[in-house]
Amino acid sequence: MNSGITTAALAGFGTGLSLIVAIGAQNAFVLRQGARRHAVLAVVAICAVSDAALIALGVAGVGAFVTAWPAALTAVAVAGGLFLVSYGVLAARRVLRPTPGASLATGGATAGSARTAVLTCLAMTWLNPHVYLDTVLLVGSLAADRGDLRWAFGIGAALASLIWFGALGYGARLLSGLLARPAAWRVLDGLVAATMVTMGGLLLARA
Repeated sequence: MNSGITTAALAGFGTGLSLIVAIGAQNAFVLRQGARRHAVLAVVAICAVSDAALIALGVAGVGAFVTAWPAALTAVAVAGGLFLVSYGVLAARRVLRPTPGASLATGGATAGSARTAVLTCLAMTWLNPHVYLDTVLLVGSLAADRGDLRWAFGIGAALASLIWFGALGYGARLLSGLLARPAAWRVLDGLVAATMVTMGGLLLARA
């Protein structure tokens, strides 16, 4: 029985990792926050806890309800698409019109800026319909195939999310020396802008 639990958990871990490693809006945002060393713990916690909650809903069988209410996903897609495009435009503006002398800020974040990071992360996570498709529907359906071991599968997937976002958020500070140069920071913002606008545009096109 223990070997079965371990196998199911490892399968869930591999599935979860394969779904979140691809470059996307959420990953780009976590990378940027990690590189700035700004509200990293809060951002990582929001991403990991949100994934764990959605995975739990999927394992519990909520995916069937979501499938039966496609209008909800459409509404989320429109809101999320508009949000991502707007965020991408702001990032593009930083690339085209950088603040004089801007470089990587490694400290001194205010409560207001931390609050903004938290709210942005919440929107980035919960207004992205792909999150529901990946966690609630896909992980939930794969977990259901495990029968009595479905929760072990779900725990493995949630653990993958925690490890990935933790590594992405705190590992990004290794780039701090490189991103201390304004030119490198503009390249990162360019990547963020391209990712956000592309993801937002795709969401709006499919809505």
